[in-house]
Amino acid sequence: MKTVYLAHADYIADLETELKRQEPQKIEIFDRLMIVDDQRTLNSVWAQNIWFDATQTPIASIGDAAKTLKEHGRNWAYYSPKLLRRSELIKEKLGHYPEKLLNFLQPMAEAPMGAYGLLDENTMIFSPQTSSKLPLGTARFNENHHTPPSRAYLKLWESLTVDQLIPQRDSFCIDFGSCPGGWTWVLQQAGAKVLSIDKAPLDEKIAALENITFWQTSAFSLKPKDVVKKWSNPQGKVDWFFCDIICYPQRLLEYIHEWRDSGLCQNFVCTIKFQGATDFDIVEKFLEIPGSKARHLYNNKHEITWWVEGDKV
Repeated sequence: MKTVYLAHADYIADLETELKRQEPQKIEIFDRLMIVDDQRTLNSVWAQNIWFDATQTPIASIGDAAKTLKEHGRNWAYYSPKLLRRSELIKEKLGHYPEKLLNFLQPMAEAPMGAYGLLDENTMIFSPQTSSKLPLGTARFNENHHTPPSRAYLKLWESLTVDQLIPQRDSFCIDFGSCPGGWTWVLQQAGAKVLSIDKAPLDEKIAALENITFWQTSAFSLKPKDVVKKWSNPQGKVDWFFCDIICYPQRLLEYIHEWRDSGLCQNFVCTIKFQGATDFDIVEKFLEIPGSKARHLYNNKHEITWWVEGDKV
């Protein structure tokens, strides 16, 4: 058995570096596919999709490949570094799987999603169980082209929909680095009460929405206790800390520790933005925080989304 890691098209080198930091032995690389001859799953932030317990097998024909896949599962997506037409013909033999655009907060499918690829004309690698219920982990949405002031909102749509990091209605959420207001709009649409903070002004149509309070100031100038004293729910705390601010990762890490140490917030969703080369060491420091998870979302750029879900509020 093998484990296959599929890289995002723009971040192949990041995934390769991440895997080799843990498994310095030979990794077979076929374009965006990285195959590790080991059943155990390496920790991966940069994999768009992971194929668990993958089988590499010879195939005699397109029909033979389709028959093998049908014996192991129902829902399949493919990524092939070459032989795309042959892969597509296998898909046609499998029957149509509708790849629909996602809607915000729609329930995720419960059926497992498999994946396969052709390494050469007569060799297929496949797994009936992958890390995502979406085909190859691809999160494409029915976008709102009218209200959000930037496309950054898609990252939060993905976190809330795919990773189910959903604040309950009327939760108190802070959005640090909010300008022009994409994340603030998403949280307001989810039913939260939002304190939106940035040195630059919020988009006027977002600022005018109900349940949004805007403070035009530097996020890092605010102490947790002062924020809670001036703006908080009746329990005297903030339910969720959201941050898409442009800053050095070390500065964000220090601020998160300040909030965690205060005991005034337990739930965090933040974008770690890299200034230049990817800093793998700082990512490990974020992941040392208890309960942490992180991944490069389909809608992320040169950044990753990190979160801690301390309690369901």
